[in-house]
Amino acid sequence: MPSWWLEDADSIANENPYTFYKTPRELIEKISPGETVKLIFQFESDDPEAPRAERMWVIVKEVMGNGIFKGVLDNEPYHIKDLKIGDHIEFSACNIINSDHDDNNNLVERYLKRCFVTKKILDDGYRVGYLYREEPDNEKDSGWRITSNTETDEYMDNSENIAFVSLGLVLNKDDSFIRLLDSPAGSAYVRNSVSGEFEEVNYENEG
Repeated sequence: MPSWWLEDADSIANENPYTFYKTPRELIEKISPGETVKLIFQFESDDPEAPRAERMWVIVKEVMGNGIFKGVLDNEPYHIKDLKIGDHIEFSACNIINSDHDDNNNLVERYLKRCFVTKKILDDGYRVGYLYREEPDNEKDSGWRITSNTETDEYMDNSENIAFVSLGLVLNKDDSFIRLLDSPAGSAYVRNSVSGEFEEVNYENEG
């Protein structure tokens, strides 16, 4: 039995739509022989330092129909010992994470910039309750600051309770505020506890 197998990337993309990009089905339908696609090869290893998988390119040789493809490996694996460049690979549409048809117009790229967010949202299951936008600190920063609106001053004073992560990671937890993210610096919104809808507020008074 081989030590490796192909990751079903559909399930990862469905669970993490804002942080895990996968070539959509409409682009997969355009793939033809001679093009390249990237797959995730999971593997077993006795090396505790080894990653759980290698991402490698495959040259498409045949499009079989029903989402099935045949190709040859176009990378030399680093960790997988029973797989080498030129080996034949059969794979499905669910395994394809990148293709020659991809561009940067996708959710992951759109929400790649970072924000400050509390661990109540990231780790404890709270919904976003209050967010405001400052001028960004740097080019990686979106300027958004996001809380559940239940945090105490003591909680906020502890830097371990705050994370600087991509907007996409927060959206994976709760995307109910996504329509607000194009608002300019100086904008602030609070969730109405009755309706559940966001209302614009003056963040200088509400922070």
